[in-house]
Amino acid sequence: MTYATLFTAITLEVIGTSFLQRSEQFTRLVPTLITGISYAASFYFLSLVLRTMPLGIAYAIWSGLGIVLVSLAGLALFGQKLDLPAIIGLGLIIAGVLVVNLFSTSVTH
Repeated sequence: MTYATLFTAITLEVIGTSFLQRSEQFTRLVPTLITGISYAASFYFLSLVLRTMPLGIAYAIWSGLGIVLVSLAGLALFGQKLDLPAIIGLGLIIAGVLVVNLFSTSVTH
């Protein structure tokens, strides 16, 4: 259940960040509202995760996967290109999240 809640928090953060792009510096009402609501809900779900997962681990997973997913959203939704160094860097982030989850004794499984 912890990972489902964390994935919900990550998904909401990615939605909020994607709509942040669409808000055009908070000049468009609907995207601005979606950004704020998504971020607030994301932090709420992240706070629930902290009941069973250490802060540093939860935040590492939340931010790491969020970076990767926002990069993919930028590629798919906004046509933003990823060059080879960006792809390598994102791969390293994924590798780091996997190492933490598969090998760290700090993570509750």
